[in-house]
Amino acid sequence: MLPEILLRYLHFISIFAVVSTVVAEHLILKPQMTRREIKRLSSIDGVYGLASILVVGAGLTMWFGVGKPAEYYTQNWIFLTKMGLFVIVGLLSIYPSVFFARQRKGDPAELVELPNSIKWSIRAELLLLALIPLMATLMARGIGAY
Repeated sequence: MLPEILLRYLHFISIFAVVSTVVAEHLILKPQMTRREIKRLSSIDGVYGLASILVVGAGLTMWFGVGKPAEYYTQNWIFLTKMGLFVIVGLLSIYPSVFFARQRKGDPAELVELPNSIKWSIRAELLLLALIPLMATLMARGIGAY
């Protein structure tokens, strides 16, 4: 019982970390940033990556090893939609992550123009992240079961 509780707790805390790092990235973004600021964004993005790995690891463990049988989740289209949204969020995060990692090197005071697509990628991530708890709530009420 305690391992399951701790696993679910890790899953929730990791979800909060994912959301808070994406919000932080959005709030810090400016059209022009110094490489020092981009390095800070890259560090936040690293925390995002680690939290995402923990979300996936804990989530897969709960799906296939703890609690309800895997079929309960696998046969629920709401759950599959929730997983799809999380995958899309992960895919959307690749472009900003690569940009931050590449642009953080060099003179810390040098200004770098951020492409508008970075801001829109992060905004799309936030929108999709806002839908995931709705999917979880619907699923918890038994909606979506085949």
